[in-house]
Amino acid sequence: MKYTRILVTQYGGPDALQVVEEACVEPKRGEVRVRVLAAGVSLPDVMMREGIHPETPRLPFTPGWDLVGLVDQLGDGVSGLEPGQMVAALPISGAYAELVCLPQRELVPVPAGLDPAEAVSLILNYITAYQMLHRAANVRPGQRVLIQGAAGGVGTALLQLGRLAGLEMYGTCSARAAAAVSAMGAMPIDYHSQDYVSEIRRFTGDGVDVVFDGLGGSEIWRARNALRPGGRVVAYGLTGSLRGGRLPSSQSGGRHRFRAIAMFAFYTAGSWLLPQRKRVVTYSIQWLKRLRPALFRQDLITLFDLLREEKIKPLIAQRFPLVEARHAHQLLGTGGVTGKIVLLRQPAVA
Repeated sequence: MKYTRILVTQYGGPDALQVVEEACVEPKRGEVRVRVLAAGVSLPDVMMREGIHPETPRLPFTPGWDLVGLVDQLGDGVSGLEPGQMVAALPISGAYAELVCLPQRELVPVPAGLDPAEAVSLILNYITAYQMLHRAANVRPGQRVLIQGAAGGVGTALLQLGRLAGLEMYGTCSARAAAAVSAMGAMPIDYHSQDYVSEIRRFTGDGVDVVFDGLGGSEIWRARNALRPGGRVVAYGLTGSLRGGRLPSSQSGGRHRFRAIAMFAFYTAGSWLLPQRKRVVTYSIQWLKRLRPALFRQDLITLFDLLREEKIKPLIAQRFPLVEARHAHQLLGTGGVTGKIVLLRQPAVA
């Protein structure tokens, strides 16, 4: 028996994604084999493909941060799960596959009846948004926030959860995404034609309490200008280093995963040395999960409840079969995607 997975064979563009068939994997002791129903496609996947994300594995590797699937086979020593049960996980890599073996401790049960594509959207995007709002920024009702890239996967999650938290929200986006951002309760700011710092000053007078910045680099520093005194920038991404989903050709083709860490450290330390207490704090879903795994599980269960109660509704930009992962990366790289792109298991042929 064979299964399909996606393999990155060299750091670079979407062409680096290869479809391969291999012998079926078997779970080791303490592991569970999961038949993947849905895997999320995210900008961290793109950055790992390009070799610049801090979590970038050595070649070759299978990308995919988040997945929802069915328990397929239990390894020795595993109890408390049943074959056919739906589970979720954040493996960081490996989700672009029909089958994956994971330690039991990594799996979180998914309530019955949820759409796998919507459920998988919660694991990376909504956990990131929820923890930044309530654990990194500790927002309070009535506070003002600016969301960079408000139409993206994390951005739309921040908008929906921010509205539940009673925040006054502003979001940078393209003109074509402005209606969607406005419908989710935020004032859209067109990043192509408007200066977001000037617009924030015009709307608020003294600035916002929090900026959520996934662009990284010098944009972190510029975002401080949109803060009121005592505000903070929560920095969580590096997507500003990409153009059309690619690194500049002079930087492409290698593994440069420590550049991001140095950059975040520089801006975080620098913010504490300047006046007006406009701080930069960094958020990393993988490190918070490693250090506080119980919080990750608790927050994901909370989000599953919100989805089941229809208090949140993930936006699915497009659904692709697994073998079209390259096309999914190409679409994400073009920009202007509203919501989450998801890879789905192909139906069995009768």
